[in-house]
Amino acid sequence: MADDNTNRFVAGLRPKSKIWIEIDGEVVFGGGRMALFEAIDRYGSIRQAALNLGMSYRAAWGKIKATEQRLGFELVEKHAGGSQSGAVLTPEAREMLVLYHKFKEDSVKAVDNLFVSYFNKFMNT
Repeated sequence: MADDNTNRFVAGLRPKSKIWIEIDGEVVFGGGRMALFEAIDRYGSIRQAALNLGMSYRAAWGKIKATEQRLGFELVEKHAGGSQSGAVLTPEAREMLVLYHKFKEDSVKAVDNLFVSYFNKFMNT
């Protein structure tokens, strides 16, 4: 007869979580904002970034402005016309990206460790 505990083990049991930063219940930075700012950095254009993320320019611009207002500093410098046309991230935006990546990475590790401490007996190791 098989051990009754064998049915409690679940192959591939893993936690999933999303992490974002808010001020007064309003999103400041998260996965979507990170993708937007990285795309702006990659393409040098808000319009191209928005297009590649499947969003309208207006939606992208709204997220940028809302984030800047909530943080109290500029994240994107827009340049209209001429050879300098496009958008570039400010040093603060670049720092936010680096810090958010690290924060997210550390958060995932913390959640994974907590998960193991709580659910280890149900994990198929």
